[in-house]
Amino acid sequence: MNKSTLMDEKKEQILVRITGRDRPGLTASVMEILARYDAQILDIGQADIHSTLSLGILMRLDERNSGQVMKELLFKASELGVNIGFSPINDEEYENWVARQGKNRFILTIIGRSLSARQIEAATKVIARQGLNIDSILRLSGRRSIRKEAQNVRACIEFSLRGTPEDRPLMQAQLMKLSSEMEVDFSFQRDDMYRRMRRLICFDMDSTLIQTECIDELAARAGVGEQVKAITERAMRGEIDFKESFTERVALLKGLDAGVMQEIAETMPITEGVDRLMSVLKRCGYKIAILSGGFTYFGEYLQRRYGIDYVYANELEIGEDGKLTGRYVGEIVDGHRKAELLRLIAQVEKVNLAQTIAVGDGANDLPMISEAGLGIAFHAKPRVQANADQSINTLGLDGVLYFLGFKDSYLGEQGKL
Repeated sequence: MNKSTLMDEKKEQILVRITGRDRPGLTASVMEILARYDAQILDIGQADIHSTLSLGILMRLDERNSGQVMKELLFKASELGVNIGFSPINDEEYENWVARQGKNRFILTIIGRSLSARQIEAATKVIARQGLNIDSILRLSGRRSIRKEAQNVRACIEFSLRGTPEDRPLMQAQLMKLSSEMEVDFSFQRDDMYRRMRRLICFDMDSTLIQTECIDELAARAGVGEQVKAITERAMRGEIDFKESFTERVALLKGLDAGVMQEIAETMPITEGVDRLMSVLKRCGYKIAILSGGFTYFGEYLQRRYGIDYVYANELEIGEDGKLTGRYVGEIVDGHRKAELLRLIAQVEKVNLAQTIAVGDGANDLPMISEAGLGIAFHAKPRVQANADQSINTLGLDGVLYFLGFKDSYLGEQGKL
């Protein structure tokens, strides 16, 4: 091969940056020019904020044509009313960039009723100190009006990060601290195929799917509300063994007419966001389970209402006189049993544990939260929040959808604010 042939084949890389008012056909117009000169597209990305775009194109083409290509792009940019800039990228710079693409990727999701610069500044400083670089930023929540009051306002931003945290436990602790101080919630997840393919979600029931503890409702009707509530609170804080506390509480219900359970079930306060969350999960094919230290009667009521696939809870013994005996039937569903059931259901459904989600608020939810691929503390007790990597305190239960990567715009009418 002679010298002139080598020169004929010499290529170069050019980064094209286009900013300005977005309009249909802009990308097609640019590509039409590049196609005429057989340019190879090495990378491309676009962000659109308030109808203003930022488009980047890294192209490789014959260096003999580069001047003419840039000239035609400049004319086209003037015609379209946008700004355009060019940066040469030498071979070494390009290869170094390619080598960096092998680094770990993570997703940081930030949610709240609204998000301020102060909150985002605090979060991004935490990840910057860990050596993580932001590759892209995506808004998952819908656009909100500044004139009209909206119900159940939600705000969510998702950061795509590259790198490896220098001290992940410290970073998680700092994010959780910010969560409690700044009325904002975080999820930090590895961006892999499992994060994009969650298939099984397990919920605690009392104080998670519903905004009450059913045993407290039963106790109030039995006239032992204060005694049972005190034991419940100690158990949820992890101060006493769940099985022991459960046995004590059930014994106090002896003699209560079982008919009151229907009344309680029909008036249970459903947690904000449950209707929307269940609708989306069912439409998207998720398997849903209730794993509860509460009672089967109430879990089965929710199962019928939402089409839930599995319910595991505790069975109250009812005597021939239709009254509670103060005893239970079968094995107690405690924290250990919840984790065991999560593994069992995943096995039955042929779901990898990394594809599972667990959501709960009490100390007896920690085992399944720790076991699941994504464990979320929901409006949880302090001990639970201290031991969970993700928490939701600012939104309703449908905030879980943001941690799964759903955009409001995916969900049609149900996703609108």
